[in-house]
Amino acid sequence: MIFTQIEFILFYVVALLFLLVVRHHRTQKVFLLLASYYFYAYWDWRFLSLIIISTIVDFWVGRKLKNEDHSGRRKTLLLVSLICNLGKLGFFKYFNFFIHSFDALLEPMGLHIGSLNIILPIGISFYTFQTLSYTIDVYRRNIDTCSDFFDFALFVAFFPQLVAGPIVRASDFLPQLKSAPKITWSKIFLGFQQFVFGLFKKVFIADRIAFYVDGVFDDVNVLTSFTVWLGVIAYAIQIYCDFSGYSDMAIGVARSFGYDLQENFRHPYISRSVTEFWRRWHISLSTWLRDYLYIPLGGNRKGTRRMYINLMLTMLLGGLWHGAAWTFVLWGFWHGLALVTHRRITSLLNRIRPTQGLTKILWNLTAWAVTMLIVLLGWVFFRANSFSHALIVLRQMFCPLPGFAWYYPFVLGIIPFFVFIHALHSTRFAYLKNLPPDKWYGPAILFILVFLTIAFYPSSFQPFIYFQF
Repeated sequence: MIFTQIEFILFYVVALLFLLVVRHHRTQKVFLLLASYYFYAYWDWRFLSLIIISTIVDFWVGRKLKNEDHSGRRKTLLLVSLICNLGKLGFFKYFNFFIHSFDALLEPMGLHIGSLNIILPIGISFYTFQTLSYTIDVYRRNIDTCSDFFDFALFVAFFPQLVAGPIVRASDFLPQLKSAPKITWSKIFLGFQQFVFGLFKKVFIADRIAFYVDGVFDDVNVLTSFTVWLGVIAYAIQIYCDFSGYSDMAIGVARSFGYDLQENFRHPYISRSVTEFWRRWHISLSTWLRDYLYIPLGGNRKGTRRMYINLMLTMLLGGLWHGAAWTFVLWGFWHGLALVTHRRITSLLNRIRPTQGLTKILWNLTAWAVTMLIVLLGWVFFRANSFSHALIVLRQMFCPLPGFAWYYPFVLGIIPFFVFIHALHSTRFAYLKNLPPDKWYGPAILFILVFLTIAFYPSSFQPFIYFQF
């Protein structure tokens, strides 16, 4: 079931009405758990067992850790959780990837391993990281053990963020389940508003750009340099509107139910450094990688060289998390290299950075342009079908050959609009993006967005990009 389908809208309305009518807290939670299982099983009921297995194992590990003080046995319990979750993720997501990689190495010797027809369960990367964060936090004694199985099961399977995030922390969500959610008309309106914003970004912007992006990347050999640049910029907008659109819808649905989820995007394309970009892009993942990978590796506590190695390892694994392909690893390497470079020159930049006047404005614009160039080049690897395909795209961008020009009017119009919205966020007029429910223009603008979404709903199904991760 996809957020942009009419089936989900009906499902959401029924769930909201139930929560409004039935005020018994325990009944509400059981209903949401069953609704979440139905939501996931709607795609393929067989893979629901994976969520249930993770739930049972990590709930049991958490209960055992509560009364266990022996260091060795605590590590063994944590290892059980890591093996269960990472083993499951590794098999379904990376088995064929590594088999194909070994196959390529053995091919010159005439050997062939073969592969299995393994279906990637939707959302497995997200709920695996979510349950892992719980057991690691309990192991570190950062949070108390959850004693209610139904609360823990709902934390794992809560349907708004189940298949594509945000990655929810137990420390943020479990406390909200201790008391009945306060469902008010104000929260319902704000939740509906955020859902509509996300729906508009996904359907009206991302899905309409998709066919142009696909066309540019599929026929990059015969297109002009400007067209390829336009296609890469369009993809940057597409993936942002697609993924942040899903996060907005997830957060909006949860808010209308009375629950708060973490902000996942904070206008990343206004960043003036790659470090800032990762503080604004996919925040729930970047903070997860920081807290559960970068810091345990040593962070910046073991010297400069070790810090750079930790950054590179974190970003390489972050790239691999996004997909079982070497292009994603290269994307992670590219961002890791950019983060390391920025760390190395930060002290120099701080000494020469102007503090006022026109030079400060020019400095900020230059820093933004360099950051966007790095991000755009990274998106080439993220979107390309293979490493050789990425090189062809880069060649057409920087060493162009004669080709055909293709300019999609919608893309030419959406780019300045997108820049304006991002720029607005950097000014004191950012409040204009909020639509108050007590002013006539709030509901009116929402109605216009809904109308445009319905009017330009794509004829062919367009899945969310991050569903494949």
